[in-house]
Amino acid sequence: MGKQHQPIVKTTPANKPGQRKIDVYFNRLDASHQNPTNRLLHWFFVPLMVLGLLGMAWALPFPHISFIGKYNGYFNWASFVIAFAMYYYLKLSPLLSYFALFLLFGLSYGVMQLELYEKAGGPPLAMVSVAVLFAGLAGQFIGGKIEGKEDSFNDDTKLLHITPLWVLYSLTKRFGLRY
Repeated sequence: MGKQHQPIVKTTPANKPGQRKIDVYFNRLDASHQNPTNRLLHWFFVPLMVLGLLGMAWALPFPHISFIGKYNGYFNWASFVIAFAMYYYLKLSPLLSYFALFLLFGLSYGVMQLELYEKAGGPPLAMVSVAVLFAGLAGQFIGGKIEGKEDSFNDDTKLLHITPLWVLYSLTKRFGLRY
């Protein structure tokens, strides 16, 4: 049996002892997003990226479940994406999770409108969602280039699941709300 080692945790300005996990994430994202243009691009492209992900999950075929009855059309894979995201966000910050829930309701409405557009003869929801997702990712990449920190773009992909919450955090910070 080998010697047990404790993980080495570097204490940096972005990682102070006793900080909440979400504060560490937000400090890392704040440090790599100093340029105002990059921040503005995130305000637009992060919700666009989430819309694309929701649309892709929505477009996946969902099995018919008989015990759900008349609510069969209301459940899909996007429902599970939303539920898991809300659970994770609620553990990190209750206030921000409520804002995220309202944002996800609005984006879900947008996906439903795209679905109706498809039924009326428009392009398939899956194709539109993939295009929207790539547009959102391209905007993120352009913001990283503007910031001038290409390595932070790679680091941010590790924090991709936190970035929508970080955008909402930026909003609450402007209004002086404690998250």
